[in-house]
Amino acid sequence: MKVDPATLHRLKAQAVSFQEFLKDWLQPSNLANLRPKLEFQTGVLAGFALIASVLLGVTNCSTESTIQLRLDEDLVKSLEEVIPADLHDNDMLKDTVTIPSTEFNIGANETTVYIAKKSGNVTAVSYKFTAPDGYSGAINMIMGIDRDGNIIGVRVLSHKETPGLGDKIEVTKSNWILNFVGRSLENLTPAQWAVKKDGGEFDQFSGATITPRKSVQAINRGLQLFKANQAQLINP
Repeated sequence: MKVDPATLHRLKAQAVSFQEFLKDWLQPSNLANLRPKLEFQTGVLAGFALIASVLLGVTNCSTESTIQLRLDEDLVKSLEEVIPADLHDNDMLKDTVTIPSTEFNIGANETTVYIAKKSGNVTAVSYKFTAPDGYSGAINMIMGIDRDGNIIGVRVLSHKETPGLGDKIEVTKSNWILNFVGRSLENLTPAQWAVKKDGGEFDQFSGATITPRKSVQAINRGLQLFKANQAQLINP
């Protein structure tokens, strides 16, 4: 946009006037007179707060994409552990369905389901879920299920269970979590979906029964979520 000479002259004059004002305002003698005043102190604090906010905003914007990239990489790694690569040729992070899950008590009102497809056909699904009532708090897991409702894999993502006892739900600490592979609501009765101490199919840990008990119950509820939405999930 072209600026006419009169406007340009006025802007230059205003800039010079502001420079002179700022120069006089920053004179040591003037600052010495202003420092004791509450308005000056408040203005300085407000200025620092504004600068800090701007810097924080710039930092957040510059790191947000990097943080999301790391989160996506972690999710891809988790998905790979519960759904073998030969079961899909699609990008599961982009192929998702959201389903209601409040009634299943798995830690969320809605659950994002990652769809595995091979040549356009659904082969399996995966989603995160939570046992909200572990011994020391929530146990967060992810599960892969084939289109017929059989478990392909389960992994624990995070928990606060007792080291050396409850942490045996981790695949790096024991093979307990691997015992769910091939299990389904069809090949186990409701009574069998429990630890052996409760008359079920799955081992408990010595000195830590609550952790495996609540994990088994949550996995069972996760399967029920799939069954309730099976038609939608395998024919999206």
